[in-house]
Amino acid sequence: MRYQLYYWPGIQGRGEYVRLALEEAGAAYSDVARSGNGMGAMMKMMEAKGLPPFAPPFLRAGKLVIGQTANILLYLGARHGLAPKAEPGKLWLHQLQLTITDFVSEIHDTHHPLGPTLYYEDQRAAAKKRTEEFWKERVPKYLGYFERLLKANGGAYVTGRRLTYVDLSLFQIVEGLRYAFPKRMKAFERETPGLIGLRDRVVARPNIKAYLASDRRIAFNEDGIFRRYKALDI
Repeated sequence: MRYQLYYWPGIQGRGEYVRLALEEAGAAYSDVARSGNGMGAMMKMMEAKGLPPFAPPFLRAGKLVIGQTANILLYLGARHGLAPKAEPGKLWLHQLQLTITDFVSEIHDTHHPLGPTLYYEDQRAAAKKRTEEFWKERVPKYLGYFERLLKANGGAYVTGRRLTYVDLSLFQIVEGLRYAFPKRMKAFERETPGLIGLRDRVVARPNIKAYLASDRRIAFNEDGIFRRYKALDI
């Protein structure tokens, strides 16, 4: 099966978590909105009658159209060996991905705490206050939680010896925070050696290594979730 991924063409965003899973699995897929009239096709699907997706990312798999990042990964994980086979393990992994989803929203809100329709320049003071609280309270809570899971399971990955889509998502979290907050992240990394080791193991995987070196990997930029504002990285 050749999948069709629908996501905004110029950013990694939430679609990147799906791309990483597809790339690690060696699955055939097209990033629809990045070529031809892909943007038009994506908008048409969201305006269709029946059961349209609310917003990208969404994935077409045969006759199925699956929306929401964690939901897509739940589907892909079961079909490409990126999740446990037993139901309790699948649900546990899905729970972890939903926790990552919450964290991604908090990362976004460091630079747009008053809402995405306002420019960053219109909410600088609120963004600075939000960012201070984020690094003091939220980053230790989230990353500390996953650090403890790694240590408790005693394996190379969050659930043990086998890589799952959650490990790929945590790699993206570490990379994104390094880009958006290089100073703050460098200072914090000594608190999460397990996660940094996990990041390094993911980078070394052949399919991921090839993907990161390809033009399929969109570079971090100032339009995505992980944005670099020097005023916040102090």
